[in-house]
Amino acid sequence: MNGPAESGGPGDPGGNGREPGVTLTAAMAAVHGARHLREYTRDPFLGFFNGRSGDELIAEGSLLDHPNVRRWFELFDAGLAESLYTYQLPLSTASGPSSAVLGEPLIMFSSYSYLGLIGHPRIARAVKEAVDRYGTSTGGVRLLTGTLELHHELEHELAQFLGQEGAATFASGYDANIAAITSLFGPNDVAILDQYAHQSIHDGVRMAGCENRRFKHNDMDDLERRLRQARNRGAERILVAVDSVFSMDGDQAPIADIVALKRKYGAFLLVDEAHALGAIGRTGRGVCEEQNIDPSDIDILTGSLSKGIPSSGGFVAGSRGLKIYIQHGSAPYMFSAAMTPANAAASLESLRILQEEPEHMERLRRNTATLKNGLTELGFDTGASTTPVLPLLLGDEWRAYRVAREMLERGIFVSAVVYPAVSPGQARLRLCATAAHEPAHFERLFTALAECEHAMEVAGVR
Repeated sequence: MNGPAESGGPGDPGGNGREPGVTLTAAMAAVHGARHLREYTRDPFLGFFNGRSGDELIAEGSLLDHPNVRRWFELFDAGLAESLYTYQLPLSTASGPSSAVLGEPLIMFSSYSYLGLIGHPRIARAVKEAVDRYGTSTGGVRLLTGTLELHHELEHELAQFLGQEGAATFASGYDANIAAITSLFGPNDVAILDQYAHQSIHDGVRMAGCENRRFKHNDMDDLERRLRQARNRGAERILVAVDSVFSMDGDQAPIADIVALKRKYGAFLLVDEAHALGAIGRTGRGVCEEQNIDPSDIDILTGSLSKGIPSSGGFVAGSRGLKIYIQHGSAPYMFSAAMTPANAAASLESLRILQEEPEHMERLRRNTATLKNGLTELGFDTGASTTPVLPLLLGDEWRAYRVAREMLERGIFVSAVVYPAVSPGQARLRLCATAAHEPAHFERLFTALAECEHAMEVAGVR
């Protein structure tokens, strides 16, 4: 039962062009109920739905009798019949421009790995050395028994890289935002968030019990209106929170303007650098470098170590006092597992590569221009994007599902992004350039998009 299943390849008529040397195990087939990509997009759930509607699957008053569950189950019921499920595609190889799903080769154009460093030999070597020295886990939370010398080394070099006095690391960027917001703000405070700020920021504000107000995306007049209202109502403290690079649109927050307003109204500013670190700025240092901002003008800098930095983790950076407090006063630091030795080593070595090998950022800038210019020549509107993230707006979520599936059929893996990740009616394909993309990858992408012209016309995009 655990041996390799039939291997695709030139001698396998059912192989559908599988990546040479990749085999599927019987266990994988049992987990997904499919040995081939087309089967997976039709039924990745082992026959759970099998043509049954949500009403048939969800008993009244049961745990799953909830509007959100019903919405998803109704989507599955309608979409699986058209083989439209393109989520959770199980990669057979490392994530990168040339990857494979269930053994079938695909070109990836929705990866967050902006620097293309996944699989870099220096990082792999550093991870192996860390596991040999520290093992696979820290065996505790950071505050108690889970801190390694490696964590201190990473935090020191990360703070220096960002131009901040100190940094504290977490197991995820989500944890970092939760830690910063819930430990510093509470029910008597007002949080004013860009409407497109990351979900972790919104969740942190909700968990902190702050009064939550949103301002129109990148609209400084609306932000000032919200700040004025908060001051007039006597808010004890005001938090303004934004992404520096918005992950679904690829545009940037006007940080200098926001800094001026937060000073005027005595507010504090949190900037999430998840999609900026290793993606923008001449040397990949993020929005402060890109927009010529003094890092000390930002009260709380948070970010991810799982995008441009090819690891898994997050950070809160700022003053030395902020770091010390976050390490003792934030719940994720006290009650959530520490970043693993492997992830800490991968993050640290990636930072060093970013500084020692500037060619990665140079290639990323070239490839971003290639992607943007190619989409423009094909007649697509990439909005206000100034970064490696380029949205291809489709509007209706079913259009996004269908076009993503059409692209998959042509060997291109791009993500359909729908509500709640974006507002209703703003569904899209979210494309990302990386430093690892080659000219041939772009040619394949642009050819596939051109071949999908009829689908695009049906979708009302062309």
